[in-house]
Amino acid sequence: MVRQLSLLIAWGCLVIMVITPVVAAYLFVDLDAFIALARNSLNLPIQWHSVTPGQWQGLWLLSVLYVAIAVVGLYFLRRAFANFAKGELFNLSNSRDLRWFSIMLFIQALAKPVHLALSSLLLSWNHPAGQKMLTLSVGSDEIKMVALAMILWVMSELLIKGNKLEDENKQFI
Repeated sequence: MVRQLSLLIAWGCLVIMVITPVVAAYLFVDLDAFIALARNSLNLPIQWHSVTPGQWQGLWLLSVLYVAIAVVGLYFLRRAFANFAKGELFNLSNSRDLRWFSIMLFIQALAKPVHLALSSLLLSWNHPAGQKMLTLSVGSDEIKMVALAMILWVMSELLIKGNKLEDENKQFI
């Protein structure tokens, strides 16, 4: 069961890694779709009519950079789960891959408030003086992501210990 679930997770990561650049490219080409998506998800009191196409393209670039962190994290997660699916549970490669995934998760948790702050600043850049905004928000989602990143870091350390025990057991046989 563990191998099948690991294989499913590895394939799911791969599918997301392939689809994400395609969706990003589509949203760049169809900027109106990106604008609608951004307006609905940002919930900022922006004077939307004053936002220029250049600002929207800047927001698209910021968003792609933010999402790229997750895609890099998924790359490492996919590698670890592909090894789990092969039955390779306790090896240094899995530990490294889980550690890198936890680092990317931690970076993304820190990048989320920065992304929102830069987005609000960029979208309100051409507002009149006194109406520009800088929104900073840290919530429970970021705290959960940091906690998960720390748990995965500890799990990567456990894989190293498990690898050492597995090597010791092989020597006794």
